[in-house]
Amino acid sequence: MDDIKRVRLGDIAELITKGTTPTTLGFDFQDEGINFLKIECFDENGSFLPKKVAFISEECNEKLKRSQLKAGDVLFSIAGAIGRVAIVTEEMLPANTNQALAIIRITDENVYLPYIKLILTSPIVKKQFEKKKQGVAQLNLSLKDINEIVIPLPDKKRQIEYAELFGKLYGVITLRNTQLSDMDNIIKARFVELFGTLDNPAQEFAKSTLKELCNKITDGKHGGCIQEDGTGRYFVGAREIFDDEIHYDTAPQINTEEFEKDYKRCNVDIGDFLIVNTGATIGKSAIASDARTTHTLLQKSVALLKVKQDVLNPVFLKWCYRVNTKMYLVESASAQPNLLLSKINSTVIYVPDIDLQNRFADFAKQVDKSKVVVQKALDETQTLFDSLMQEYFG
Repeated sequence: MDDIKRVRLGDIAELITKGTTPTTLGFDFQDEGINFLKIECFDENGSFLPKKVAFISEECNEKLKRSQLKAGDVLFSIAGAIGRVAIVTEEMLPANTNQALAIIRITDENVYLPYIKLILTSPIVKKQFEKKKQGVAQLNLSLKDINEIVIPLPDKKRQIEYAELFGKLYGVITLRNTQLSDMDNIIKARFVELFGTLDNPAQEFAKSTLKELCNKITDGKHGGCIQEDGTGRYFVGAREIFDDEIHYDTAPQINTEEFEKDYKRCNVDIGDFLIVNTGATIGKSAIASDARTTHTLLQKSVALLKVKQDVLNPVFLKWCYRVNTKMYLVESASAQPNLLLSKINSTVIYVPDIDLQNRFADFAKQVDKSKVVVQKALDETQTLFDSLMQEYFG
């Protein structure tokens, strides 16, 4: 895009401003009224989530006149989840917003708003934030920072072409993600059909504590490790645990001596059940299945359950947690929720006949095979999306 002019966002915007938290002005949120939009009202792709909307009174909205929204306003998150972008539509109005979302109002007829949304999520803009982030633990952007964002601005015809191209790719990505979610819902529905929930079981099943159903329940190493590339010994924590697999590509490799010192206490074998027990992704789980499993040392943020597989199928246990979320939801006064080992040990679950568990596990594995195909297609589309982003806007 070297032949395309570059402009400051402030030069093409009629207005760049932000809102205020109503409570700072003495107003409370209400059960209904004017929509009050926050970052959580939009997902990572800027899609609107109506169920997340809060409400304020007409009086409060009038007091916050500066941040009253109009259709076509571009919202850009400048605190918390930096860089989330959305366009205000008629369905959201009337609406107001707080200081965590910058309001960018562009009325120039030569500017195509979907292109602006696209470019604000591109590498060319993200790099400008990264420079500001150096040495800062929690980055917050000012309105001055937003005004100074430099973007490439081709003629409107090319803006439309770029937005339509990436819009189609995003549509495919959305479809693939929906398919994956639907397949998970199929497995969940089958689980409930066969077993019901812990509060409402499908029949009178035997019950046991997880301590009775496992040979060992422990967590990972407390404290850090000496990192050393190339050892083939992995230090797996919460961020590497995804539903159905461990992402070894992001796991640090550690010193072999350090590994051997702590591995015996939390040794991981094929078929072991791993669950995140600390932090924002608490409840995420995976069943160890990779050849690198026996070269894995867990961090404290992951609990290890060595299931007695003659009475408890780990696939059944995985879906037991996913259907019965209260098994890992914890109320805590601290900012960091923790699923204590004592709670895991004392958790009571139903224990259907192992043959029935195995039949369910076989069903889940068949659906998972279809998920692998969809996931591969999703990964390929995402790679294409990212490479074109880099090519056009990097």
